[in-house]
Amino acid sequence: MREFDYKSLTPRELAEGLGRGEEPILLDVREPWEYELARIQGSRLVPLADLPDRLHELDPEAEAVVICHHGLRSAHATRFLDRSGFRNVYNLEGGLDAYSAVDDSVPRY
Repeated sequence: MREFDYKSLTPRELAEGLGRGEEPILLDVREPWEYELARIQGSRLVPLADLPDRLHELDPEAEAVVICHHGLRSAHATRFLDRSGFRNVYNLEGGLDAYSAVDDSVPRY
């Protein structure tokens, strides 16, 4: 039995996958000002509050990794997407803050 009702990836798993050339949709659900401070290259900004109205912009069949600052907002978004029919959606554990420890191109804020 899973502890959470959503799937997740560790920062190292994401960094290794990107390093191998994997290209999941990197869905950043933070606010625009946060996105300007730090982001994973190639990520797409869709603030959490806008997500329900922008579902039509996303491919429910594509693999996606949802990102926020510490992993809480992205966990909510991951659950929402899963319940909306997206089956290959993963929460980035620890968010961008944790990811910055494995990718020095991403500043910590």
